[in-house]
Amino acid sequence: MKIKYLTLPILMLAVTSGMAADLSPASRTEINALLNRLASSGCQFNRNGSWYTPVDAKTHLARKLDYLIEKKQVENTEQFIDLAASSSSSSGKNYQVRCGTQQAVASGVWLKGELQALRAGK
Repeated sequence: MKIKYLTLPILMLAVTSGMAADLSPASRTEINALLNRLASSGCQFNRNGSWYTPVDAKTHLARKLDYLIEKKQVENTEQFIDLAASSSSSSGKNYQVRCGTQQAVASGVWLKGELQALRAGK
């Protein structure tokens, strides 16, 4: 008995469900401006129970942003705040921002307020 092998073309489908598109240049510019505001704010940044300088906070969040961009998991500034800048991905603890003698606030709240001011041209 002779066996015949059939060669069938392989169909490749791109699965996009659950994957974000690339971050637009406009959103990247907006996030960079937001991170620069944080770095120059003079506010301290709490991550996993320790307080950091605003420059250290910017560096940390920029690394998280780069990771999300590489994994195509962020499309816009709001997603960046929610996915990277609001809580620790390792511990799940919320980040906080403390400016001067004011009480610390959730970093997501602080960053969204700064984003509104940025978009309003302030």
